[in-house]
Amino acid sequence: MTLSLSIWSWLLALTPVVVVLIMMLRFRWGGSRAGSAGWLAALLVAILFFGAGFELLAVAQIKAVLLSIDVLMIIWTALLLFNIVQEAGAIRMIGQAMPTLTEDKVMQSLLIGWLMVTFLQGMGGFGVPVAVCAPMLVGLGFTPIQAVVMASLGDGWAVTFGSLGTSFQSLMAVTGLSAEALAPLSAILSGLAGFPSGLLVAVAGNGWKSLKRAFLPVLLISAVMGVVQYLLAVNGMWTLGSTGAGLAGLGVGFLLLRLPAYHNNVHNVKLARPGEGENAGKSLWLSLIGYGLLVVLAFTVNLVPPVKAFLGQVTFSLDFPAVATRYGWVTQAGPGRTINLFGHVGSILLYSSLLSLLIYRRTGYLQPDSIKRILTRVARSGVNASLGILAMVGVASIMLHSGMTYLLAEGLSVSFSRDLYPVIAPFIGALGAFITGSNTNSNVLFGVLQQNSAQLLNLSVPLVLAAQTAGGSLGSVLAPAKVIVGCSTVGLTGQEGSVMRKLLLYGLILVLTVSISALLIHLI
Repeated sequence: MTLSLSIWSWLLALTPVVVVLIMMLRFRWGGSRAGSAGWLAALLVAILFFGAGFELLAVAQIKAVLLSIDVLMIIWTALLLFNIVQEAGAIRMIGQAMPTLTEDKVMQSLLIGWLMVTFLQGMGGFGVPVAVCAPMLVGLGFTPIQAVVMASLGDGWAVTFGSLGTSFQSLMAVTGLSAEALAPLSAILSGLAGFPSGLLVAVAGNGWKSLKRAFLPVLLISAVMGVVQYLLAVNGMWTLGSTGAGLAGLGVGFLLLRLPAYHNNVHNVKLARPGEGENAGKSLWLSLIGYGLLVVLAFTVNLVPPVKAFLGQVTFSLDFPAVATRYGWVTQAGPGRTINLFGHVGSILLYSSLLSLLIYRRTGYLQPDSIKRILTRVARSGVNASLGILAMVGVASIMLHSGMTYLLAEGLSVSFSRDLYPVIAPFIGALGAFITGSNTNSNVLFGVLQQNSAQLLNLSVPLVLAAQTAGGSLGSVLAPAKVIVGCSTVGLTGQEGSVMRKLLLYGLILVLTVSISALLIHLI
């Protein structure tokens, strides 16, 4: 069922997004306040102009709560793990230890804000890489705002084949096309985004002057990661695309650190080493056991079939009826978000947290009164972040069920000629991910739309769909809901607007890079 498309209806559909952006960027509201304003705007527009009734709104909100629970399980457990590791002294020790590898701030930015983030994106889901790596960057001396922006920029290019290829799987599912058809161009466009991602991570942390110093290492590392991701994707191992690329990138990065040009800082400042000062007698590696356990458990749960099957036995979901607006927009009946209670990313984070807590207590890295401080900090950050997530996901769900999100993409798709459509396709993907907070959702929502548009315009369907998922990958890390996740672990809860102001410009540069790449491939 299609909606009546006009400039008036398109602008109305855009209203909730505009409200959120104005509140966050102009007035610097936090995610919870801006999300509440956007939710109210979405509610009014849906009722007054899109024909949404009580049943539709009720279904949309219950689905939003389910999806929010899925996200909040990650936020609260990521906060718990971070605060346990911080209380054990690991974050401070990272800041002291990194200069023993390199005192070059640009290389420090790339190692944590780009390469480590890429590796974690291969295994983790919604916001986990940013939530884990942003505090590490703060420990290296970057400001909290810089840290969230850097980790977000480093994450975007790897989302399509991250989380064991969840987003790519969704694209195949809705379009009916095989991995053999979609993987090559999807890997190429995602891989091409890796180079500007690395450069912008360096810029966000060190200013535009760092471009010259970052150019060669970023060029080399991004080429290696792009090739590894491509080879894995086209040879049937797309579930490991981002994980393999991240491992390869870290390997090249550490090899580069053996070169004098990237090992020593020109200022040659004497810095504290692990085990000095308040961390005297502590081992850096033991302090990092929490994140080490996270990596081991994530690999085990996702890549060992018996373990994955065992933990996946208990799930929770709700079945929802079909609902429709007065103007004919129908959302089909079906289950809402399915939550894997024991194999969830949040559950893996919880297992890591509890094991870390036990180890730190046994080794004396945590004092008896540490638990109270840890829980207090978790609650302080988690409550506000949770309110923001509930509001933002509520906005996305109302827009989705009332047809507003589809109408926005349809308006963009019919406004451009055949030769210009490859330019706009990534922005449609980014728009869907920005609103819903997920590239997976964007592919489900707009995959068929993009496929049909490509067929009508006689364009390469794999190219347009590759542009869709590459744009959605980059757009997902710009979503307010994900920004809230990153801000929650570095003490920026309530200040998400300041992060959004810096992140959006960089993010648009990345999406534009994919657009130009798609256009060039089309013209060739």
